[in-house]
Amino acid sequence: MGKIISIHSFRGGTGKSNSTANLAALVALQDKRVGIVDTDIQSPGIHVLFGLDAKNMGKTINDFLHGKCEIGEVAYPVGDKAANSPGRSNLAGKKLWLFPSSIHGREIGQILREGYDVNLLNTGLQTLMKEFELDYLFIDTHPGLNEETLLSIAISDMLIIILRPDNQDFQGTAVTVDIARSLDVPKLLLMVNKAVPGYDYNDMKNQIEGAFNAQLAGIMPLNFELANNASKDLFAISTPNHEWSRELKKVADAILSAD
Repeated sequence: MGKIISIHSFRGGTGKSNSTANLAALVALQDKRVGIVDTDIQSPGIHVLFGLDAKNMGKTINDFLHGKCEIGEVAYPVGDKAANSPGRSNLAGKKLWLFPSSIHGREIGQILREGYDVNLLNTGLQTLMKEFELDYLFIDTHPGLNEETLLSIAISDMLIIILRPDNQDFQGTAVTVDIARSLDVPKLLLMVNKAVPGYDYNDMKNQIEGAFNAQLAGIMPLNFELANNASKDLFAISTPNHEWSRELKKVADAILSAD
């Protein structure tokens, strides 16, 4: 039976979408059937990492939520359309599907004005698991805590919380961890992104795991190479020996080894 994995952060700017895309790709490279859903419908962005734009996106999650298509029609087969780029080209033939949200201003505005049926979305996620026979479905959530985020967390087999080494992130993560435990999420992992060079990583790991009583699966350093990549490619795939990529691979391994 497949697993639903929500990737979340209490605040924006943690590198959540970038991390989600790269994690899903790393798992797909292990010959797993993987889906990625962009539920950050108010500010979607993960599509960029897979070479999608308004011209070639096709159906979106917004179309499904407004009754214009079935959820399966939203699928973009990354493995069948792997771009000729150093990272994404490695995904050719892999069973990886992206389910993007619309990037048209009018459709985003409609969601902001009218909202959407979060129960319909979560029913759609369960349908994707069955229809595509997924081993893993990664959910790129909206930052913070709202109704759709809580429902996504509640149906997840694993929650990965991304935080920066910052007191505001620590406090927000504490709230999210408490909520996840109240919802009985079976597995909780933490990962730190944008750690400034010079930190004692072992000390950071001990402090965070002690504070939240949860496994810290990886500590990704702040680096200019990733910033210069500018979401043009999947950095962990195109540059596998980089320290950031090696740390993210630890998180992917933790996902794959979870019971």
